[in-house]
Amino acid sequence: MPRPLNVAIIGAGMGGLATAATLRKVGIEVTVYEQARQFARLGAGIQVGCNAMKVLRGLGLEQRMRSQSFYPRSWNNRDWRTGEVKFDMIFGESAEARFGAPYLLAHRGDLHEALASAVPEQYVRLNHKLTGLDETADGVRLTFADGTTAVADAVVGADGVHSAVRDILFDTAPVNYTGRIAYRTTYPAALLNGEKIDDCTKWWGEDRHIVIYYVKPDRSEIYLVTSQPEPEFRIESWSAKGDVRDLRKAFEGFDRQVERVLAACPDVHKWAIVDREALSQWTDGKVTLLGDACHPMTPYMAQGAAMAIEDAAVLSRCLDGVDRDGVANAFRRFEATRKERTSQVQATSRANTWLKQKTDGDWVYGYDAWTVPLAA
Repeated sequence: MPRPLNVAIIGAGMGGLATAATLRKVGIEVTVYEQARQFARLGAGIQVGCNAMKVLRGLGLEQRMRSQSFYPRSWNNRDWRTGEVKFDMIFGESAEARFGAPYLLAHRGDLHEALASAVPEQYVRLNHKLTGLDETADGVRLTFADGTTAVADAVVGADGVHSAVRDILFDTAPVNYTGRIAYRTTYPAALLNGEKIDDCTKWWGEDRHIVIYYVKPDRSEIYLVTSQPEPEFRIESWSAKGDVRDLRKAFEGFDRQVERVLAACPDVHKWAIVDREALSQWTDGKVTLLGDACHPMTPYMAQGAAMAIEDAAVLSRCLDGVDRDGVANAFRRFEATRKERTSQVQATSRANTWLKQKTDGDWVYGYDAWTVPLAA
């Protein structure tokens, strides 16, 4: 009996852990290499679309996510000053029936922990920063910053917008700073002193917006994230602090609900919003990229993690039953299956008009990565 395929996954974010879980589901051996020394629970929310939830269901994580996340009535889009509803994208039970899975609002840390729970700890190597990749007769040789090496039958680069795998494989343009920044934070809803907010609202300003929603099923924690121009700011760190006074000033005159949420906000993080063009080629022999490493997303559709999670499910289907000699073809098939969809989502997100007016969400939320036809 041939030995199972052995795949090295670079990056233990949403895409990397989802890939490890989906590949293990089809009997493939995995090792995940992550450059961070430990996982950090960041103060951030995440929208888990129906399309992503279908993948999580296949990994046995649906009930866990339902128990920890908020189940919103809708994603409401309002005018910044008048509060007038531009478009109300209804979720809840009607969308679940229509799209085949729930739409959930979660703490980013809860989603990451759920995915980590699907990958036993012994298959995750922290503090491993990739510095080299070489194809040899035995497979792909990986070299890390501490001098250690490993060999795998195949490599998946799930290491984000600053992917080391991508930079080793391809000559790519530097990251593009969009000239916009985001503030974000989670904080206890008790700080609102009993005042309620809408389930999930995006307040559209003339050159800026703010999104506010609950991230816990009992409405005990809220999340806010913004986008506004600030061309000179170029710090991307998820841990960099912003000044909440600057945040409040940037959204003066916005609807009363926004001002209440910002008045109660104790502190915020601040980071530069970056973008890259999608790669024309994702794979090179027995190495492929997925998620933000090859099709980075701006945050405006709340679909960046969802695209990486979809990638993971499709990749596992392409590799199912494949031997070492078939890896390169399987990777090309994966790319051919996914490229049109991810390009469409990337372009739609970049435009930042999603749900600003009546929008057909079926093509996004109705997608099922477990059943979509694979490319020939």
